[in-house]
Amino acid sequence: MEREHNLIPEDKLWKRFLYRVIYRSDTKLGKLFDIVLLALILVSTLIIMMESVPKLDQRFHLTFIVLEWIISLFFSAEYIMRIAVVKNKKNYIFSFFGIIDFLALVPFYLSFFFPVTKYFLIFRMLRMLRVFRIFNLLDFMNDGYLIVRALKNSSRKIYIFLLFLIIFSVIVGSLMFMVEGGRTGFETIPQSIYWAVVTVTTVGYGDVSPITPMGKFFAVILMLAGYSIIAVPTGIVTAEMRNKRQNLEKICEQCGNEDIDDDARYCKQCGKKLA
Repeated sequence: MEREHNLIPEDKLWKRFLYRVIYRSDTKLGKLFDIVLLALILVSTLIIMMESVPKLDQRFHLTFIVLEWIISLFFSAEYIMRIAVVKNKKNYIFSFFGIIDFLALVPFYLSFFFPVTKYFLIFRMLRMLRVFRIFNLLDFMNDGYLIVRALKNSSRKIYIFLLFLIIFSVIVGSLMFMVEGGRTGFETIPQSIYWAVVTVTTVGYGDVSPITPMGKFFAVILMLAGYSIIAVPTGIVTAEMRNKRQNLEKICEQCGNEDIDDDARYCKQCGKKLA
């Protein structure tokens, strides 16, 4: 049987059958299971949203609780089965989808002790990412992988940019505190820094604004600078994405290794022949 990623089914026949149903969607039963799973995720998310509406919660409170119990118990059984039918259990438990599946269950059981945590069940929406595998949309997953890799490879430049932005906001906020002379909204340096951050990011809540001519001048400079500042991280990530897309064909299909020389014929990590 083919593997899904690096997961290996157990040797027992019934576990191999469950593995094919739970982890794969190349059979009618497997695809039906995945579609039911996605439908239950949507229903669960809808219930959480409706529970936050007082009128609906008051009228259908018992119905919401019963449905949430049924869905959560189904997800719990599914999570246990996913672990039981694979040999390399740690690979699933600590994988991306494994962590998401675990986080989708924890709030339900925590809500027994801390009721407000039930709203964290909204994280179940992350499980909808499986829709790409179910409906053969893996090209979209590759695009998502490309974005994640670009962000990771650009992280050092982005950290430096954020450090510069923090320093810039602190300096401008302190200057505005002095210029405005402690007027409303600028009573303290932290409040002034809050205004500087809101302004330089072009959010502009409008809850705080300068009154003095010099303060307004600083605000104009900061607002204009905001447009230039926003373009910096965008350019960094875009350039990295362009480079990653150009080298995408050099990724080993078997193990995902990206450290491949231009003239390499075999992957240095797993030995698979490169296309």
